[in-house]
Amino acid sequence: MMDTQWLLSLGGGMLVGLSALILMLFNGRVAGISGILAGALQQRTPWQIWFLLGLGGGAWLAFHAGWISIPAFTTLPGWPVVLLAGLLVGIGTRLGNGCTSGHGICGMGRLSLRSIVATLTFMAAGFITVFVTHHLL
Repeated sequence: MMDTQWLLSLGGGMLVGLSALILMLFNGRVAGISGILAGALQQRTPWQIWFLLGLGGGAWLAFHAGWISIPAFTTLPGWPVVLLAGLLVGIGTRLGNGCTSGHGICGMGRLSLRSIVATLTFMAAGFITVFVTHHLL
């Protein structure tokens, strides 16, 4: 039997892109999750709240329908590490004027030079982190 995980990944990526396009066409907004979350927390506009509920609800539905699974972790970091990681991601998101979804999906789709540079930076940092943690430490 052929492994179909790549088809699910391709389909998911296409749905994310289509969703970003629909939001841009009908609402004139970029589907950057950090900006949507910040707006929902500050202004509580209905479309942002519905977007976030759909994001979480879609993941919940996909998990319970058996379309995705959560990998089993052998070790989990303690809460201080998780909180520090979240803080660093939040700071990086603010410094970078957006998150990976905003820059990588929407910004690059609009051929934004700032988003292309930001996405290349995200990817390089990820590659370096994996190399250091898996090969040097």
